[in-house]
Order: sequence, then structure tokens, then C-alpha cells
Amino acid sequence: MKAIKTALLATALAFGVQAASAQEREIKFGHVGGPGSLFEISANEFAKIANEKLEGKAEVVVYGSSQLGSDSQMLNKLKLGTMDLALPSSIMSSVSPEFSLFEMPYLIEDRDHMRRVRDDFLREELYSAAEAKNYKIIGIWENGFRQITNNTRPINVPSDLEGIKLRTPNGVWRVEMFKSYGANPAPMALSEAFVALQTGAMDGQENPLVQIYSQRFQEVQDYLSLSNHVYTPAYVLAGASWNRLPEDVRQVLVETAEEVEGYALEQGAKLDDSLLAKFEEEGMQINKVDTQAFVDGSTAIYEKFGDEVDGGQEMITKVDALR
Repeated sequence: MKAIKTALLATALAFGVQAASAQEREIKFGHVGGPGSLFEISANEFAKIANEKLEGKAEVVVYGSSQLGSDSQMLNKLKLGTMDLALPSSIMSSVSPEFSLFEMPYLIEDRDHMRRVRDDFLREELYSAAEAKNYKIIGIWENGFRQITNNTRPINVPSDLEGIKLRTPNGVWRVEMFKSYGANPAPMALSEAFVALQTGAMDGQENPLVQIYSQRFQEVQDYLSLSNHVYTPAYVLAGASWNRLPEDVRQVLVETAEEVEGYALEQGAKLDDSLLAKFEEEGMQINKVDTQAFVDGSTAIYEKFGDEVDGGQEMITKVDALR
């Protein structure tokens, strides 16, 4: 009887170790994107490819729609090692000033320009900036070219933003930019924006088209102004748990994140092309802004960035040289 009990105990312990091991092999990947968002599309593609390569050694599980928290909360969880991967975008400017480069209006000309900037400049500059803050970037995907929606008026020139309460991401320079245009910007988590727009706490917001559509902002916004004022990348970001993963698993994740970079750009372009008709069907009034007026109105924010961010003007010059 004692031998049987010992055998049962050993089996139970072995099963417990296996269960714990299986649980540890789940790689939690969180993002704030809603159903149909580019974040969801890109993260799901990443998980599919990575899991095929991992062959059961580990499994990437994607948690979208802010299930693991806001961008700020997920950055904290990465630092604590309680989740493994996240897909932050604009909020990275609050992590390190180098990321504020992508708060500068009309910096990125098009996606071909972004591809060159990513490959010839960003990997060295931003990867090291992230590592200095105990994060690790394993890939650069897309959030996209940002547009303005609101319930007050069409936006044609910067002065049309005068007095408009505008939800922005948590980024100092995005707030500074819209203040310089005359708006009243307020940083707010993406998950809180719909209710703020619905209740009138905010008049408008700015996001890429796919983020606007997947968050259903078209249901509570009247005007869509195509401004392309900022291009924001999204960063596949790891934290404290990274070095606890086996080396071969880390290698697969890096390879796959870089493999999905081109896919994310392609999907972003397709979604931009297909969504305008859907916004029109929803009854939104769509216009194109006077781009030159916005470029001319952005001189002050560039001067401030060059003066206040170490190496800021040098980064802008390097990006411009890749046009």
C-alpha cells in the first residue's frame, strides 16, 4: 500500500510539474486593438507563423481589445515580467525621448519611406533606446497614418481645430503639436475614448483609419478629415520575461516579428484603401485637409523638438535623407 501511495504521489508531482511547465510556455501577447484592427491582424499572423515554427515548445496567445490593460498598464506588466509581449505605439514617447521622433508631423512621406527608415536607421537608434529602459524591441510593425475626426466642423487648416477638445494618446509631443494648432488636446486611454466621444466629454480624436473603424468611432463622430498628420509605428516589445524564454524560442519570436513587418505595412495600405467607402456608408462627412497649411503650421513644433530632445535635429535630418 505504501508503495502504491508513493507511486501515486510521484505521478501527481510529475503531472503537476508538466502542467506548470505547459503553463509557463504560454507567451502572452497583449495589444489595445479592437476586432478587425491592424493590431489584431498583425498579431494574429505573428502568432500563427510563430506557433507553427515553435512546434509545441511554446505557444503565443494573443489578447486584444485591452484585455491585459491599457498601453501604460501593459508596459508595467512587461517590466514586471507578468506578460511577455505587447504592441505599443505612440506611448513609447513617454518611455524614452528618442521615440518622440514619430510625434513629428509629416515626417514620414509614405510606406516606402518608412521601410527605409525602419531598416537603415531605427533598428539601431530605437532598439538601444528601449534596452536602456529595460525593454526589448523585436520588430517594428505599423499603427499607421493618422486622421482627425470630430463632431464640430470639417478640419481644413490648423485654425479649424481652435477650441476642439481632442483625445490623443499619451505622448507629450502629440499634445504639444495639437496645442500649437489651437486644439484642446487631452491624453486618454484608447479604451476610454468611445464613451468620451459619445458623451461629448471629447469633441474629437485622431487615429489611423483602421483604428477609427475598429473602435467604432464612426458611430459617434460626424466629420473625418484626412490629414495624414503623423505616421506611427507599432513596436513588438518584450520585457523582463524575455531572458527566461529558451534561446531557440526567442530566436523564433525575433525572426517571426521581423517577417511580419512587411505584412503589417501591406495590410495597413489595403485597409486605408478599403475603409473610406465604409465611413461614407456610415454617414461621415469626409474631406482632405490643406496639407501645406499644416506643414507650415508645424515649424514651431520642429524647432522645439530640435532644441529640447538630445540628438533630435540629427534624427530628423537622417530620416529626411531617406526620402
